[in-house]
Amino acid sequence: MAGYVIAQDEVTDPEGFARYREIVPAIIEQFGGRFLVRGGKAEAIEGDWEPARLIIIEFPSVELAKAWWASEEYAEAKALRQRTANTQLTFVEGV
Repeated sequence: MAGYVIAQDEVTDPEGFARYREIVPAIIEQFGGRFLVRGGKAEAIEGDWEPARLIIIEFPSVELAKAWWASEEYAEAKALRQRTANTQLTFVEGV
């Protein structure tokens, strides 16, 4: 069953975050992941949730999504993201 990472970023250091955006796709691919949404324009149609930057990443399973997030390969990039953006992140099982 597919697993998803859904994240909302508020970038606080655009220059530093640009480096994160450059290096993270290759790491995600190592774990079988791919971006479905990566910061495109979002428009609220119900409620008042308007994320500054929305990301959805699909993995073959939630276990692989968790393995990516906790991996040694992602550790440096994750630390960079945490320094350059405020992020809300969740794992979601697919159907």
